[in-house]
Formats: sequence, C-alpha cells, structure tokens
Amino acid sequence: MTDMKDKVALVTGSSRGIGTAIVREFARHGAKVVVHGRDREAMAAVRTGIESTGGRAIDVAADMTRLHEIEGMRLRIEEELGPIDILVANAGGSPIRPGPVEQISEEGWRASVDANLTGTFLAIKSVLPGMKERGSGCIITMSSAAARRPHQGSPIAYAAAKAGIELLTKDVAMQAGPFGVRANCIAPETILTDENQQQIPPAIQEELTQAHPLRRLGTPEDVARAAVFLASSDSAWITGIVLDVAGGAVMV
Repeated sequence: MTDMKDKVALVTGSSRGIGTAIVREFARHGAKVVVHGRDREAMAAVRTGIESTGGRAIDVAADMTRLHEIEGMRLRIEEELGPIDILVANAGGSPIRPGPVEQISEEGWRASVDANLTGTFLAIKSVLPGMKERGSGCIITMSSAAARRPHQGSPIAYAAAKAGIELLTKDVAMQAGPFGVRANCIAPETILTDENQQQIPPAIQEELTQAHPLRRLGTPEDVARAAVFLASSDSAWITGIVLDVAGGAVMV
C-alpha cells in the first residue's frame, strides 16, 4: 500500500486512542499527516513521535462543532502540506453516562450528537468540495458497534449519533462517487485504548473477550490497519460500506 506516499491525511481526534494509532499508521505508509485535537501537549507528543521516525506531520487544534474553526484548520493544512486527500473523521465520544432515555438531559443529548454526528458532518462539509473539484479523495468516518446493537445499557445518544454517521456516510458515497470520491465507515467493537483498559474492570474485559469468536478484544492498531486499507488503492472499488472491526462479534 505504498500508494499513500505523500498523500495528505487529516485524522480528527488523533491526539490519543484510536486516532493516534491511525495517524501513526498513515505516516508509516508515507502519508503527510495532520494530528488534530484540542490538547496541544498531547498533539505535540504524537507529532514529535511521528517526526522522530522520519514522518512528516503537523498538529492543528480545532473545535469540530464549529465550522469556522474547521475551515481555518483546512486552510492551514492546505498552506503547509497541500490539499487534503484523505479525511478520517474520527473525533467523537460519549460525553454522558448511559441511562434511560427519559433521564437524558437535552444538554447531554445535544452534546453527544454534536460531538459525533455534527462534527463528522462539518468535517465532510469543509473537505468534500475540494475533493470533488480535484476528482479524487477518500473519506472515512467512525461509527461503533453500539449503532446497530440495542442494549438496555446502551449510551443511547451516542449510539443514535453513530447510527446517523453510518447513513450520512452512505449518502456521501452516493453523491460524491461520480466525482471520484469514496466514503466508507468503520464500526469498531470494544477497543482496548489506554482509557478503556483503565475503566473496564478485568472481569468485564474477560466477559467481553468471550463474546468474540477470535477470543480477544480489539486494539487501536486493528482499527488503524482497517483505515489504511480503506484509504489505499487496494480498496479502490469499495465505497458506501460499514466495515465492522469486531473480532467476529455478531451485531444485529
């Protein structure tokens, strides 16, 4: 997958966790990468690590719920690295605790939807016009197993936002395909980020492991390798799909 050499890749939410693994993997394959987040110290650490291994990287801070900040980020990227060839809209998260739907506050609902669905929409809105004009580009969005697996303990607002991302991605694939732009979505299952390793008790980790036919939980690197595949010419005739990075776990 050497065709990624010198491609410009923006990975939102890449100062930690899955995003960091993706931006590092892209850099390893020769892409010029953008480390994004709001924690400047964390971003700088990721960028420095990439540069220490010979990669090209810059770090840019932006609030993904504010279009004017995203537009400012895009313009800086274009000035320093060139037009964005690959967008991985990874930024998101669940800012509120799971609970019954009637107990979710309006503020909590809006925060979850904005952090995930709105942020993804605004990132695409900023980057897609240039891709269509150039006749090429790759967009990868980030969903979750929670989007298609109802559960009494589900983080409902987060899950609904992620389900929206899946449909948004398919619609973008339909609209942008004639312009040479592909759009696909990754839906990870439980991923052992540093945060999850600290927050999920060992007994629960073992229980979750047994629910996967491959008998292990995912790692950020598992997701990163999937992202590299979807961004490369190896997947040149793949668009509009949701790729489950789930260790064989059944999702209904």
